[in-house]
Amino acid sequence: MFHKVKSVNALQNFILEITFEDNSIKYYDVKPLFNKWIIFKNLKDINGLFQQVKVDVGGYGISWNDELDLSCNELYSNGYRK
Repeated sequence: MFHKVKSVNALQNFILEITFEDNSIKYYDVKPLFNKWIIFKNLKDINGLFQQVKVDVGGYGISWNDELDLSCNELYSNGYRK
């Protein structure tokens, strides 16, 4: 089952606020990805890139560019509720 993304907002400290199509809201901390996947360090190193996050067509994930993306299920499974 896919938990499609409805909207995404870039918050401070590299946290994403994700609203899913069922209207549930989760938060996802991107910082651990900086050490896990070197390409994600660009979100920290390139000024303004993190804020350019957008929902992919169909809601199956989010992306910043052609190299940086996360799937909807990754965000739902590893996101947290406040």
